[in-house]
Amino acid sequence: MTPKTETPVFFLGNIPVKGNVVLAPMDGLSDSPYRRIARAFGSAISYSEFINAQEVFTNSQNLDHQLSFSETERPIIYQIYDDEPDRILSAAEKLMSFHPDAIDVNMGCSVKRVSRRGAGAGLLQSPERIARIITSLKSHLSIPVTAKIRLGWDEEQKNFLEIGKLIEECGADLIAVHGRTKEQGYRGKANWDAIAALKNALSIPVIGNGDVQSVEDIEKMLRHTQCDAVMIGRAAIGNPWLFQKINKENIPSQEIYKVIQTHFNLSIEFYGAEDGLVRFRKHAKRYLDHLPVSKESLLQLLTSTIPAQFLIRLDRIFSSL
Repeated sequence: MTPKTETPVFFLGNIPVKGNVVLAPMDGLSDSPYRRIARAFGSAISYSEFINAQEVFTNSQNLDHQLSFSETERPIIYQIYDDEPDRILSAAEKLMSFHPDAIDVNMGCSVKRVSRRGAGAGLLQSPERIARIITSLKSHLSIPVTAKIRLGWDEEQKNFLEIGKLIEECGADLIAVHGRTKEQGYRGKANWDAIAALKNALSIPVIGNGDVQSVEDIEKMLRHTQCDAVMIGRAAIGNPWLFQKINKENIPSQEIYKVIQTHFNLSIEFYGAEDGLVRFRKHAKRYLDHLPVSKESLLQLLTSTIPAQFLIRLDRIFSSL
């Protein structure tokens, strides 16, 4: 793990951001254990998993996990989703007691159960509602307000420039943009030209997201779009070295082994033995995806039922490499 640069790349409100690669918010993946790993490797900002504004007013263990973070993760941004401006504000005000560094409004989630009810990317069809949300958050909160958007609902409704300008005019401090529409989901190719157009149109920081798979892609997106930072989602799972701008293929297997152990232990500590093991399986598979591990060994590892068994099988895998 490399030390972070002390020179700010840009500012989130008055918060200096000392890096230009960021772990994306991902439900069930960008939890506190992995955010701690990513931040140590150089991810410049920590976004929470998606927080349902309606659930902020209930007492659930899942919400407790979503809201928990380590001081090492700062700056930490809570990302909220909902379709109702007043409920978003009420949720954000309640979340202030946890002392996040910023509040982000999710306007990019393409999952049908979210977007079809007007939340997530569904908000892109309601500019007036977006204006109410951002304006009310800025007038009631003492911390930065940000938004994550897509290019629009579909090819016929690509309104990202209109939405981006509106969000900035309402006082938001930063925008992250995924270079696809809601209807695309994760299919097709991310439109980096659109990200560049949004960056050119705004004065607040813009983070680009979409189709960044390697160190080379990070540099290509930064050059192509001139965005302030690059956000990486799926490609960063099992690959925190991207935040160091080092391709995983160049990492010795023993270093990978040590990082897996560290991440696994954080997961067990955070969730408990049973839940921590189950949740870590998807990360373990991705850490090993480029190594010559047999299907049988991988299956045995991923079906381990207790932490000690998992660690023994993990040790066998790396001893055989």
